[in-house]
Amino acid sequence: MKLAILDDYQGVALEAADWSSIAPAVTISVFDKHLGDADAVVRALDEFDIIVAMRERTPFPQNVLDRLPRLRLLATTGMRNQAIDLVAARKQGVDVCGTPMLGYPAAEHTWALILALVKQIPAENLSMHRGGWQVSLSTGLQNNTLGILGLGKLGLQVARVGLAFGMKVQAWSANLTPERCAECGVVFASREELFATSDIVTVHMLLSDRTRGLIGATEFQMMKPTAYLVNTSRG
Repeated sequence: MKLAILDDYQGVALEAADWSSIAPAVTISVFDKHLGDADAVVRALDEFDIIVAMRERTPFPQNVLDRLPRLRLLATTGMRNQAIDLVAARKQGVDVCGTPMLGYPAAEHTWALILALVKQIPAENLSMHRGGWQVSLSTGLQNNTLGILGLGKLGLQVARVGLAFGMKVQAWSANLTPERCAECGVVFASREELFATSDIVTVHMLLSDRTRGLIGATEFQMMKPTAYLVNTSRG
């Protein structure tokens, strides 16, 4: 059998897992660069029985799956991959599975982006490496308002850090209740209020028909001119 590992840009796939249990019955090939469009994906993968996809880096819509007749197993890092057409995979007899998600890296990355924005870290780092000095004024977080769209597992982790920074934290989602917000120590806000009053808006929602197009021109017009939007949701 042949197994392909896709989009291993960092070159870590073979070291990050123990593949010895499937050798030598399975021949493993690692692709460290993106394969390209649908036709290029099919040309590169048409002889593989198993494909391991790194998140949504390579899409697997119906027009790709239909042209991979040998494919029997499609594994993805993480449990949700919006780039895989599950209906088409089922019709083709392709099993799809994923790996457990840790959760906390997304919250950590959210705060890395927030701090980089409010403290102007990229601009200041560039200035320092050019021999310059401070070129901007950073913004403090204390007493500013953090608006969280989606107070699930990830949103709650982000909220706790915001509270530790002394921020006012408010949240909204279609099924969120004031009681749940009170349990988490955050303020329940309407959707309009959250966009209008938050200094930082961060998104932690799954892509669905209900959330698609959640933020558009109307929402940006509601926001303060100085506000930041951070979106670490996938899809």
